[in-house]
Amino acid sequence: MPSVPQMDDDDPHRLSILPAIVRHHLDDASTQHTTRKFLVSAPHLNLRLLRRHDDRLAAHLDGVAVAGDDKHTICEVALQSGGAGAAFVTTVQALEDRDRAFLQKLLTLCDTDLSRRSGMLAAFGWIERSQLQGVVRELLLSTSTFERFAGVAACSMHRVDPGLGPARRLEDPDPLVRARAYRAAGELGMREFVSRLGSATRDEDPACQFWAAWSAVLLGDRRDGLEFLRAAALQDGPFRSRAFALALLTMSEQVGHAYLRPLAQDPALLRWLVKGVGIVGDPTYVPWLLRYMEDDRLARLAGESFTLITGLDLSRPPFERARPDNFESGPNDDPADENVAMDEDEGLPWSDVRQVQAWWNQNGGRFAAGVRHFMGAPVKREHCIDVLTNGYQRQRIAAAHHLCLLSPGQTLFEWRAPAWRQQRLLAQMS
Repeated sequence: MPSVPQMDDDDPHRLSILPAIVRHHLDDASTQHTTRKFLVSAPHLNLRLLRRHDDRLAAHLDGVAVAGDDKHTICEVALQSGGAGAAFVTTVQALEDRDRAFLQKLLTLCDTDLSRRSGMLAAFGWIERSQLQGVVRELLLSTSTFERFAGVAACSMHRVDPGLGPARRLEDPDPLVRARAYRAAGELGMREFVSRLGSATRDEDPACQFWAAWSAVLLGDRRDGLEFLRAAALQDGPFRSRAFALALLTMSEQVGHAYLRPLAQDPALLRWLVKGVGIVGDPTYVPWLLRYMEDDRLARLAGESFTLITGLDLSRPPFERARPDNFESGPNDDPADENVAMDEDEGLPWSDVRQVQAWWNQNGGRFAAGVRHFMGAPVKREHCIDVLTNGYQRQRIAAAHHLCLLSPGQTLFEWRAPAWRQQRLLAQMS
């Protein structure tokens, strides 16, 4: 982090130099936050690299914090043109300073501006729990829907009960708050609400339906919640990917096979099928995946599913190969090209199928067919903790869900938390 010069109050250059340096830190922190939103679910980032990124972000936040009274003016100017990143930085400053007036101004702004809302909520998760004392209580008691939502979200990100039972958060009249409360029940491992959540899959709001089912399944429901996810995973919608992953993680290998079989009949569903076999984790699928690792359109996704089953890191020599010549995906520089969709497989390695096949020929015998494997071993608690410690983010997300499914009622590991907080928790779990 660039050092901030120390200046006397009567230094004539203070007002012109210090704000410029603070604005530099604010802009960089905003950019780092925006990048982090993608990194926490990236296929090529592990906890060690996330810690490096988070340390840089923290250093820039410190650079803003030392500005004293000047930072409020600088932050307000940044908010006028900035989005989620600026909202994240300014909310962190308001919470660290315990500046209730400035925080209330931010809450009012984000209530009516969805583009900034995610940044503000991320700040509640970034800040230490002790710095939220008193603040979250006021949010939970607010008459504002967004403030109650932010209060429930803040508690859940820190794995603290926002009063789901005594305060009747699950019966909040607004579906925004109600859906977040349903989600919190699963994240917190509150099994006492599993029956209530199963019934809530019939809530009139689609988001409430999904999060009730999602949490119910994490908490052990294999009836209403799982049936809802099974159906949602086959329909287009904002929750389809989450429903697909958790439903397949929950099913037995045999049920998973039967669930995936119809997808093989529709070429439009081939990506879902390739992704699904990796989640089911049966080594029987490996020869099939190896064939698709030769198809440039699906090679990287098939490689990711192969890794989810076998644990082999395809980004390491000799298994990685160069990107194929003339392969294009996602946006390009051609203004006439209407394809603006991002490459879904960005960050996944291209694998040398001959090298991978040779490895499988030597090692495939130790993988028992018909047994779910996750990252090279059957699904057990110690192995999942090892993946949380050493795996890449997408693998870590799967490991966190496996732990809850193995022992319904435990809290869901927060893979989006600052890396140092995750490392502390992992040390306790080990």
